[in-house]
Amino acid sequence: MKSLFSILILLICFSSMSQTQSGKASFYADKFEGRETASGEIYRHAEATAAHRKLPFNTKVKVTNLNNNRSTIVRINDRGPFIRGRIIDLSKSVAEELGALESGIIEVTIEVLGKDSDLNQVEIQKPEKELPVEKSNRKVTEIAQPENVNNQLQKKSSQAPVIKELYKLNIEKIEPDFYGVQIGSFRENSNLLRLASNLKISYDETAIIQIKELNDSKLYTLILGQFKNRTAAEKFLSKIDKKYPDAFVITLKDKE
Repeated sequence: MKSLFSILILLICFSSMSQTQSGKASFYADKFEGRETASGEIYRHAEATAAHRKLPFNTKVKVTNLNNNRSTIVRINDRGPFIRGRIIDLSKSVAEELGALESGIIEVTIEVLGKDSDLNQVEIQKPEKELPVEKSNRKVTEIAQPENVNNQLQKKSSQAPVIKELYKLNIEKIEPDFYGVQIGSFRENSNLLRLASNLKISYDETAIIQIKELNDSKLYTLILGQFKNRTAAEKFLSKIDKKYPDAFVITLKDKE
């Protein structure tokens, strides 16, 4: 009897722990707007939805950004992400609420909620003090074409768009003849500009943008530094690998 009681306790504890999960979260790129999800629903940026590999469709999940303690509730209606280490894909509006647009990938915990959780009663939990966003000049080698923002401006409002950020760019096209540290790849210019600006301030290294074609769309890779040899690049990587664990040394010699 005592053995049976112990097994029941273990099962209850296991069930409780299985309702929470920690890992990385990403968010849907603009190209997925209007596409059909695995559940058959149409994906919309503005809706509080997400993709998970195993949770049943319509499961409600509380997602918390561990970087700033913001949290919100989403409903699972799609499958993914299928990249190792990532546990959930968020709709773009949810990512914005959680403060994830700048970094693109954030550390989160997710908690499965009961059936009575109401998506219409979500409260965005913000830290008592927001860290100031530093802005300064930055130097890049190439700039992407501005994205079409017409869809974002088609709202029921007569107000003109408000300028929240302003960047000065020194454009210079260069030949690949150095080593650098690749920080990440982006599909949206806004995320790229913010991160490049912050990196320039923090590490005083040249920020370089490499433009690639992937599946008939452009991908913008952010590279930091222009090092003459791999040893120098790896030395710099060792300074930032704790903050940017996915960064790695990239060779830009001759033609790639």
